[in-house]
Amino acid sequence: MQLRYVFSELGQGLRRNLSMHLAVILTLFVSLTLVGLGVLLNQQATKAADQWGSELQITAFLCKARDDNPACTSEVTDAQKERITKVVEDNPEVADYRFESKDEAFAKIKDLLGADKFEGPNPAATADDMPESIWITLKDPDEYAGIESAIVGLDGVSNVRDQRQIVGPVLQGLRVMQWGAFWIAAFLVLAALLLVANTIRLAAFARRREIGIMRLVGASTLYIALPFIMESLVTAAIAVGISVGVLGGFMWFAVHGRLEDLVGFIPWIGVDEFTVAAVWVAVLGPVLTLLPTLVLTRKYLKV
Repeated sequence: MQLRYVFSELGQGLRRNLSMHLAVILTLFVSLTLVGLGVLLNQQATKAADQWGSELQITAFLCKARDDNPACTSEVTDAQKERITKVVEDNPEVADYRFESKDEAFAKIKDLLGADKFEGPNPAATADDMPESIWITLKDPDEYAGIESAIVGLDGVSNVRDQRQIVGPVLQGLRVMQWGAFWIAAFLVLAALLLVANTIRLAAFARRREIGIMRLVGASTLYIALPFIMESLVTAAIAVGISVGVLGGFMWFAVHGRLEDLVGFIPWIGVDEFTVAAVWVAVLGPVLTLLPTLVLTRKYLKV
């Protein structure tokens, strides 16, 4: 009987304030979708930075066998590596550095272009075709001329790539979209909280007589508040479902359907990153509706 009452009140509450609930669902859906996009963009920026390095890095590619640079008559030797390492360590512009082996470079290429292209009897490339490299992290992105000029002419160095020319514009664009999505989402989250609060207030006012009677017969606050809590959960579940569906559609049609083909050199986010964004949305949705509900029912259900 008690559960029947709760579900009956849930249905009546959803019907009484249908327009308000729809407004909450739509606002919550847009805000959660933008939060999810912000999470995806953040992961995309991290993935791109892991692939190419950050704006504070330059990369020195070492000589390999059959190198395109005429100055590289043979593969870099251990003695040349030691000389290059010494120059890098002694340079005041360098904050840190690391070597990348042929196997590590080959693994990156396979991850970026697909492992199937490097399998079979005639692969597109092998690990031996990859150059070793040294990834140099700068203390200041604007102070790079010293280290760059110091290593360009060293024996064993094939060429030097300034990561800022490649990664900088991409990461900057991703950061602008990421923060734009988060700030708009924060504004809409505030709007959703206000709508939830207003919905609770109107619902409590519409049921003030029933609430008063239940108080007189000794009903607990939790029992009276349960229909309001369930309304919030239903609202959140619908908004979360729509938001996750839209994010999934964005991943399927936009990222995998278009962007991967148009800009294939970028390592794009996949299922794992989408799962992280979906978890954020699934957790944030109920929190945004339950918190104001639990707080405001204590106020408005005191009859």
